[in-house]
Amino acid sequence: MIFATYPSLAGRAVFVSGGATGIGADIVRAFARSHAKVAFVDLQAEAGEAMAAEIAGTGETALFFRCDVTDIEALRQTIAEVGAKLGPIAVLVNNAANDERHKVSEVSPDYWDRTQNVNLRHHFFAAQAVHLQMRALGFGSIVNLSSIAWRAGAGEMPAYSAAKAGIVGLTRALARAFGDDNIRVNAIEPGAVMTDRQTRLWYKTPESVEAIVKRQLIKTTLIGEDVARMALFLGADDSRMITKQSIAVDAGLR
Repeated sequence: MIFATYPSLAGRAVFVSGGATGIGADIVRAFARSHAKVAFVDLQAEAGEAMAAEIAGTGETALFFRCDVTDIEALRQTIAEVGAKLGPIAVLVNNAANDERHKVSEVSPDYWDRTQNVNLRHHFFAAQAVHLQMRALGFGSIVNLSSIAWRAGAGEMPAYSAAKAGIVGLTRALARAFGDDNIRVNAIEPGAVMTDRQTRLWYKTPESVEAIVKRQLIKTTLIGEDVARMALFLGADDSRMITKQSIAVDAGLR
């Protein structure tokens, strides 16, 4: 198959959270292939440096910053630094998350708060931080990563599901708040994406992966690149009249 690249993204600054591995890494690669100037944050320093080196090896720009997205002041400072180094951020992709499984009976107030912080809170504060940069540009696109987990009712991760539902509500609110500044805000709801992490922790056998694929309407394994291509489209001018939407990329699993 041959997939699109987007000329409107060439030279634009793009910020991705959780970009060292998994879906985030595929998003970084996708924007780099469209010749965007990509900056990304992650806690995994070794993987982040390797990703930045991989992109540099293709002749494109990728800056890695080790940053904990639950540390809002550090996140704000990093976004400001990216704007100073690469120019105003035109695309923000809020990707960082942790889909750790948990039982209702085992969720403490502290665990609940940590789950909301890593899966929801940083979406708002990153959007708040890039707003002025995008307004100065006269346009921008914010892409928030939600999940179909909240629609399906994932009983093995209620705190995560609550956060991912909150992202959809936040997306709609920010789309209205930022619309007058020509800033679009959309969400992506991935399905069962078979990243290295997913197959290491949750889908450990070929049979378990096959069982998920059989539940999909399209009987093909869903991978990070499928989600990345949607993020790329929503970041580009080709989607210039699309905002306040939440789009599932799940092969019909719901």
